[in-house]
Amino acid sequence: MPVMRTRRLLAVTAACGALAAGTIAVVAASPAHADACERIDYTVVSSWNGGHQAAVALTAGSEPVNGWTLAFDLAGGASVQSAWNVDWEQSGTRFTGSDVGWNGAVASGQTRELFGMIVSGGAVQPPSFSLDGIECGGVSLPSETPSETPSEDPTTDPPGPVDCPAGAVCDDFEDQTGTVPGGDWTVGAADCTGTGTAAVDKAVANSGGTSIRIEGGATYCNHVFIGRDLPADAQWFRVYMRHGTAQPQNHTTMIAMQDRADAGADLRLGGQNGALQWNRESDDATLPAQSPAGVALSRPLPVAAWTCVEFRISGGGLATWVDGEAVEGLVVDGAPTHDVDAQWLAKPDWNPDLVDLRLGWESYGNDADTLWYDDVAFGPERIGC
Repeated sequence: MPVMRTRRLLAVTAACGALAAGTIAVVAASPAHADACERIDYTVVSSWNGGHQAAVALTAGSEPVNGWTLAFDLAGGASVQSAWNVDWEQSGTRFTGSDVGWNGAVASGQTRELFGMIVSGGAVQPPSFSLDGIECGGVSLPSETPSETPSEDPTTDPPGPVDCPAGAVCDDFEDQTGTVPGGDWTVGAADCTGTGTAAVDKAVANSGGTSIRIEGGATYCNHVFIGRDLPADAQWFRVYMRHGTAQPQNHTTMIAMQDRADAGADLRLGGQNGALQWNRESDDATLPAQSPAGVALSRPLPVAAWTCVEFRISGGGLATWVDGEAVEGLVVDGAPTHDVDAQWLAKPDWNPDLVDLRLGWESYGNDADTLWYDDVAFGPERIGC
C-alpha cells in the first residue's frame, strides 16, 4: 500500500437518538491537504427504532487510494450487527474496516461507496475518521435535528414501480378483496404453517393501497407462503418486499420456487449471517459461500423500507439485483468465483425448470419476522424497478 501524506477528510457526525434517512453534514477538506482523500460520506439509508442502515463512501483527492483501512467511534452501546464489502471488527466503541480486495482502489477524484452496515443499540456519532491510521477532520453538526421516527410512513404511497411491459405478468394485489390472499394465489406450505399467517393489507403498500402481509413465526413449523404457478417463459423476476426486522444470523427463506429439474426440490432466496443468500434445497448449497468474505459480497435488506429485489434464472445462470444494483455474491455465471459459488457449481449441469413462485417466510432457527410483498412481476425480459 503506498504511503499517504498527511491529509484531512470531510468528517461527519449524527445527533443522538434515532436517525432519519439522509446524508450527514460534512466539512470540506483543506485543499492543501486533500491529496489522497477529499471526503468521507456517511449516509443513513434507512432507520428504525433503535437502529439504522448506513453506507460509507470515499471521495479521493488528487492522489488515488489503493487499499484502505477506515476507523471511527460509535456511540456508547451501539453495536454493528452486520457489514458487507468490508473486513471489519468492533472493539468497544471503535469500528475498524478494511477493503476486501476488489473494492480497495478509488481513483483520483472518484467517489466510491466502500461498504454498508447495520447498526443497532444507538446512533453512530463519528466525531472523526482515520484513514490508514491518519486522523481526518473535525466535526460538523447536522443543520436540523433528525426525526425520531423513520422517514418513510408505511401508510403513504411511495413512488410506484415501472409500467408492466408486454409479455410480463404483474400483480400489485389491488384486486384482492378479501382478508386472505386469493385469486391466482394460494396460501400454505409444504409441511406445516403453525402460527404463520398471510393476509391482505390495506394499510401498507409500495404502490396503490394493497399489499400482502406475512406474519412469519420462529422455528421451521411456523412458516407460510402465498404461491402461484409460473409460465414456461418466466426467467426475469421482480418482487418488492419490506421487512419488520433485520436479517438474522440463522437461515431463513423469503422466496421459494419448486424446481422440476431437481427432483421437485426448492430453489430458495432468503438470508443467513445477516445478508441475502440463495439456497438449493436438494444439497443445501448456498450462494454465496457462508465465509466472512463470501457474506461480504452479498448485502442485507433494510428494515422498515420497501426494497426492489430482481433476479434472473436462465440456462443454468443466476443473477440478482437489489434496488437496481447487481449483488456480486449472488451470481452464478459458469466461471468459478472464490467465496461465492464453490458449493453451487458442485452440482453439474444445474439448469432449473421452475414450477411456481412462493412468497413468505420460512425460519430454520428461532427467528420471526413481519414482512410485506407488493408489485410482483415475472416474464421473459427484464421488468425493472
